Amino acid sequence: MTADETRIPVAVLGATGTVGQRFVALLDNHPWFEVRELLASPRSAGRAYYDAADWIVPAPRPAGLAGLTVRPVGAEVDSDLCFSALDASVAREAEHQLARQGKLVCSNAGSWRMEPQVPLIVPEINPEHIELLESQTDWQGGIMCNPNCSTIGLTLALKPLQDRYGLARVSVVTLQAISGAGMPTTRTLGMLANVVPFIPGEEEKLEREAFKILGTFAGDGVIPASFELAAQCNRVPVMDGHTLCVTVELEEEARRDELLHTWRNFGGMPQDLELPSAPDPAIEVHEDDASPQPALHRDAGGGMTVHVGRIRERSPREWMFTTLSHNTVRGAAGGSILLAELALATGRF
Repeated sequence: MTADETRIPVAVLGATGTVGQRFVALLDNHPWFEVRELLASPRSAGRAYYDAADWIVPAPRPAGLAGLTVRPVGAEVDSDLCFSALDASVAREAEHQLARQGKLVCSNAGSWRMEPQVPLIVPEINPEHIELLESQTDWQGGIMCNPNCSTIGLTLALKPLQDRYGLARVSVVTLQAISGAGMPTTRTLGMLANVVPFIPGEEEKLEREAFKILGTFAGDGVIPASFELAAQCNRVPVMDGHTLCVTVELEEEARRDELLHTWRNFGGMPQDLELPSAPDPAIEVHEDDASPQPALHRDAGGGMTVHVGRIRERSPREWMFTTLSHNTVRGAAGGSILLAELALATGRF
């Protein structure tokens, strides 16, 4: 498909929140997709979008959507492709309803991620898992999921190592931005000059989702990866960008120059197909020990590039490094848009 062809109408659910706003901003002038419908909670329904959305993302508000009326989640949707930024408390039923109506849903919520028939995809890592859509025979449409925001940065950094050396054991400490907690609240404002060493459910999500993403597609399901993984998740006073401190034990020995080459040359189907949202490179390697840093690097590749740096050898099989990814772009809205591009390019709708 080219920019000259008719764009596909899409709906954004949860359009007034942080991730919903990211969807709206990233889809503005997208060559393949056009936002036609915006849905949100009942308190926003019936209002013009810019009256309902307290715009906080650092991107211009798309002028064409200023007067579009927000409708309540659960209202009838005309678009065949739906991007969901809904809270998990309402996402499962709302997304299920759309799938029953024949819609393809790209979800950022955690409600369906671990269901055996639902693909959980980072497009550079496991595009073949999209075949799981064929097993969703209980409805006419489909549901496919974007992983948790911290899981995406971790698995993109691990995949090249898994393919070349094998993974035996991984330990990760996350430093997660406050935008991952949603819209600004009194609670998030309390993060100033503070660190909270607990994010409810985050460690479990990261540990479970990584095994599914890095697992092997077996035709009718996914065989989870079998390495050991332990996570500690922290909320830190950074606006955007999740930093992860990773220690990995490989199954085979590696040299530093080999590791750098492996990361730098990693790519996947999105890069091969030149999908509109695919970053090139997918992974940027930093040899400066003071990199990567959220304020300096999170927006590279339109916020879709994952960064690896602070690379240290403990032994030929044990290495330490730092990753950075933009949590509301690559880790949320941008990742879902890239997944929808993959679905379209491979004939899924």
